[in-house]
Amino acid sequence: MNTSLRVLYPGSFDPIHLGHIDIVEQAHELFGSVVVAIMHNHEKTSGLFNIDDRVDMASTALAHLDCVSVVAQTGLAVQAAQHADADFIVKGLRTAADFDIEQQMAHNNHAVTGVRTVYLPCRPEFGYISSRFVREIAKYGESIDHLVPAHVADALRRANADAQN
Repeated sequence: MNTSLRVLYPGSFDPIHLGHIDIVEQAHELFGSVVVAIMHNHEKTSGLFNIDDRVDMASTALAHLDCVSVVAQTGLAVQAAQHADADFIVKGLRTAADFDIEQQMAHNNHAVTGVRTVYLPCRPEFGYISSRFVREIAKYGESIDHLVPAHVADALRRANADAQN
């Protein structure tokens, strides 16, 4: 582990799932210090969980890792990287389509601030998980226990029960 580097892992994490946790664990192993930035756009009201709930869920899910912090951040990911004094931005890849999208963002981020992006492929067993699918599966009452930590599954069940009442 190289504890002299700090990386930023930005995303909406609505909610955090096992694929996200895998990327944080890999980044932690490689770089040492990871700042998970829960990105929030105040102009968008979309999302199942509010920003504070997402920060709490991510913090609990990542509590087993030292030198990993979770923060709420608005604005651009490169601004969050600068604010966190991060050496790199880390992005997880599941598919070639992810690469196409992330590559364009990485080029723009580097052009704006000089911050480079490092891609980490998720483990194959997590390659199909996305927050959008987790929310949808939970909404229709199917099990998500194999996709998210137990406390996140409980929060999803409560959110969906509240929505039905």
